[in-house]
Amino acid sequence: MLKNLDDDVVSVMPAVHQRLNALVEAARRKIQGRPGAVGVVYPCNVPAIEAAAAIAEAGIGRPLLIGPCSLIERAADDARIPIQLFEIFNVSGSASEAARMAALLARDGSVESLMKGSLHTDELMGAVVRRENGLRGERRISHAFIFDLPRYSKLLAVADCVVNIAPDVETKKDILGNSIELLQKLGVSHPKVGIVAAVEMITPAIPATLHADALVRLARAGQWPGALVEGPFGFDNAISMEAARIKGISSSVTGDADLLLVPDLNSGNMLYKSFNYIGGGDCAGLVLGAKVPIILTSRADSKLARLASAALSVLCA
Repeated sequence: MLKNLDDDVVSVMPAVHQRLNALVEAARRKIQGRPGAVGVVYPCNVPAIEAAAAIAEAGIGRPLLIGPCSLIERAADDARIPIQLFEIFNVSGSASEAARMAALLARDGSVESLMKGSLHTDELMGAVVRRENGLRGERRISHAFIFDLPRYSKLLAVADCVVNIAPDVETKKDILGNSIELLQKLGVSHPKVGIVAAVEMITPAIPATLHADALVRLARAGQWPGALVEGPFGFDNAISMEAARIKGISSSVTGDADLLLVPDLNSGNMLYKSFNYIGGGDCAGLVLGAKVPIILTSRADSKLARLASAALSVLCA
């Protein structure tokens, strides 16, 4: 799907990030006019209401606003968006209570995905990871971004920049499993994965290189059928075939990666922001590994990023 997403794109947003626009169109085609419910959790500010309105207008979701009715109505007034556009599930308590109720609605199938509103990330994710709320899957929960970068030939996934702070090998195994499954649902049947570190040599003083070696061995043993997993790569070697050639690195992943696995949250977070603020990129993102996809929005996210993230949740559901 991803390699053909640029075809017959209707201009939902400005053309600067055509591949993200194409995700929205692919989601439209998938649902065929029957949008599922998106639980927007505690949407008590203008950006959250605007995101819900954009999802409804694009026809890729039916927002269910979960939180205190009075605060949601005030936010809609501030956004100058008619509250009658939405269904509201009134939760009179705190943001944490709204998150708990949203998790239960997702568990029971009343919503097909969850989207963070104006509450803190840890309030939403705390409700998601509590076992009694029934949203935990078999793997550890992780996050993946899908970037549309002006100087890269296709969409590029990066994980994990948001959830797991200092993942060990077992956690990285789940991060890879979640991210590879996402790409395969998007039509990349044989994802090329580059595990990035500061250097491309296996060096005991740099644990990320040891993790890369262990993960590559797992891949060769058949852990992720269909995926090609290689590393460690310096970032330049993973992203540039020419840089890899100069350093004498021979790999079909270099310059053509579908997914980069970063060493930890610090490096991933800086890479994500560099891609967007310096590299001219934009991205969609999802929390993976729960029983429903979860859209974690940031106050600084563009309208397209929010909409494309919702589209991504449709495509991977």
